[in-house]
Amino acid sequence: MRPYEVMIILDASLEEDAIRAVIDRATEVIRSRGGNLNRVDRWGKRRFAYELDHRWEGYYLLLEITAEPPALTELARVLSLTDEVLRHKVIRLPDRVAGLARPGARSGTGAEAEAS
Repeated sequence: MRPYEVMIILDASLEEDAIRAVIDRATEVIRSRGGNLNRVDRWGKRRFAYELDHRWEGYYLLLEITAEPPALTELARVLSLTDEVLRHKVIRLPDRVAGLARPGARSGTGAEAEAS
């Protein structure tokens, strides 16, 4: 299985239950095809640099998953058909980066990072 990041931008006016439903649906699609959801980062509401579908704000989610390519194809299809999703992007992570701390996260000294 390969590591991926999935950025999802939702309508900022959604209630917490609707946001949870989108996360649950994405998790269901990934797990039903043999993948794993490793982490969900809720970035919250952010202002767009430009108007997007007549909106100026969106609710950002970042999912870290491990899955096979067919699972990602189905996830992209489901997200495209979901009305609450304004945009989504799937990015394959290099194998050596998977599981490491994200940029901006506090970690050990630089020597520890270089040793690994």
